[in-house]
Amino acid sequence: MSKYFFIICLTFIFSNQVIADSSYDRGKEKSVTCSACHGGDGNSENKLYPRLAGQYKNYLIHSLNAYKSGERQNAIMSGFAAGLSEQDIIDLSTYYSKQKGLKIIPKN
Repeated sequence: MSKYFFIICLTFIFSNQVIADSSYDRGKEKSVTCSACHGGDGNSENKLYPRLAGQYKNYLIHSLNAYKSGERQNAIMSGFAAGLSEQDIIDLSTYYSKQKGLKIIPKN
């Protein structure tokens, strides 16, 4: 019995890893549109556009859903978010949350 339980546990663990990786890969593919403003890896050089790299995944999900619902207002982002599915939002948030954010060193 324990042999079968062990196999089931391993299957579950590795299947979740495949899902996570595919979400990252799909997010990377979908981020091409975002890169025009937010930079290729989410580290925008333009201060008008926020850096997405390294942000918390849940924060990114919440923000995109807020743009999509109209709770958060921005003509450009609301337009882009309107066309995103829930899976798109998860994929993009997964991708950007795993990017290395730029370190900002405070001036003394």
